[in-house]
Amino acid sequence: MKKTTNKSVVRRLIICAAALAILIPLGFITGILSSDNLANINFDATVIWRLGLMIFSVLAVETLIVFLLGLPNPENHRMRSVLSVVSSLMKYVAVIVILCWGLAIIGVNVSTIVASVGIVALVVGFSAESLISDVVTGAFMIFENQYNVGDIVEIDNFRGMVTSIGIRTTCITDVGDNVKIVNNSAMKNILNRSDKLSRSVSDIAVPYPTDLEKLEASIPALTQDIFSRHPEMMKSAPRYLGVQALAESSVVLRFVVDVDEKDIYSGARVLNHDLLLGFRKLGVECPYPQIDVHTDK
Repeated sequence: MKKTTNKSVVRRLIICAAALAILIPLGFITGILSSDNLANINFDATVIWRLGLMIFSVLAVETLIVFLLGLPNPENHRMRSVLSVVSSLMKYVAVIVILCWGLAIIGVNVSTIVASVGIVALVVGFSAESLISDVVTGAFMIFENQYNVGDIVEIDNFRGMVTSIGIRTTCITDVGDNVKIVNNSAMKNILNRSDKLSRSVSDIAVPYPTDLEKLEASIPALTQDIFSRHPEMMKSAPRYLGVQALAESSVVLRFVVDVDEKDIYSGARVLNHDLLLGFRKLGVECPYPQIDVHTDK
């Protein structure tokens, strides 16, 4: 974890250095920066103190706001998405405030830069097309309510829960706690599995000699008993669909139950477990492979 953090810090420093190397010459070329502007820059102990106080104050406010936004844990996925986007937005706002306020403290005429920023914005806009695409796509996804924090989605055969939605990226975490970070502009052909209830499926086999009619008469009471023991997971009683297959040594019966998408696998496990125990109480054992050996006497 520490090595990953160090790499992230180094990467950010490289990006900042590259941005400065591009923006400073661009400022002189476009006339935003000039020798007169640089002559007004004054560094002394007071200026450095004011810069440090300003930076730490802005970062403290930004951290406090993000912390407060993270305190509520609303059940509504839509509200969780809005809080996630606002938290991400606060980081960008803090950087812009620090930049503008810092330039004003050291004596740079910020109003002149703002008035001339159109040329730079045009140049940066062409070079940061993917960044703008991520931001715009992210905004439309929030407005159109395509998916929210807490939804189970599938994209490019990766299935997981949306854990955060930012200005540029969306984080999806699967059942193994693997995190996939996807640019918002790449969030296409999404399968949102949280829109409707999902179904857990259980196929259970019974021997061919089983009295199927007698067993089917006992199934409604069994499924109702299973539902009464798991109302927090199952949205309704499991349903018996009928004979799914005639296997080599067994008759396969299919059951389904409505659950939330996040419980689709655990629901199947619970259904398998309870059906097996229920069938045993009814005197029906699940068959297993056997080999009959015949020898000549």
